Amino acid sequence: MSEIYGDQHFAMQDVFDTRNMAQRVDESIVLAEISDEHKDFIQSRDMFFLTTIDHRGFPTCSYKGGKPGFVKIVDSKTIAFPSYDGNGMYLSLGNITANNKVGLLFIDFETPHRMRVHGTASIDRIDPLTSDFHGAELIVRVKVTEIFVNCPRYIHKYQRMKTSTYVPEAGLQPPPPQWKRIDALQDALPERDKSIAELLGGTITPEQYSLMVRKGEA
Repeated sequence: MSEIYGDQHFAMQDVFDTRNMAQRVDESIVLAEISDEHKDFIQSRDMFFLTTIDHRGFPTCSYKGGKPGFVKIVDSKTIAFPSYDGNGMYLSLGNITANNKVGLLFIDFETPHRMRVHGTASIDRIDPLTSDFHGAELIVRVKVTEIFVNCPRYIHKYQRMKTSTYVPEAGLQPPPPQWKRIDALQDALPERDKSIAELLGGTITPEQYSLMVRKGEA
């Protein structure tokens, strides 16, 4: 049996008379290594949710997306994924450097199906896997502590429509992000991004950007 439960979980289980059931679930599905079933599912995903803990103890939940296969199973204990260019806040990666405990949630909204992972993360800017991920700034590796299939009962079914045009792909240049046109950000942009507004037709206000987001144009 894993150590997934603490006293706080047992207390809630006792309130609803689920301690025996929860123990059986733990014994049946919670594993410490990645099985072939886990591997196939994870490597078929084009998105997942990542949770980290910040310096104040607040959880940060982040969406991570890419081409199918952008998450790789390195071995039976290790998951690796790329970090692409973002908004420069580095909330998740910064959190990992201070507290390496993470959670990952992989979901197939069409089947539906989902899988949860707990582990410890590390970051390496010169990871040998970097060349395997086009457009990666660096690689995050997660050493698995617990992995298990999670009940899909309340997952709503959605149909996947298309891959984001911003996802890095060898041989293709993704468009610059629209938010880097916002007028209030121009003097704070890295030097490499200062020409983006002109390239995309000029600066825009935060309100104009919000409208683009609501219309699906960002």
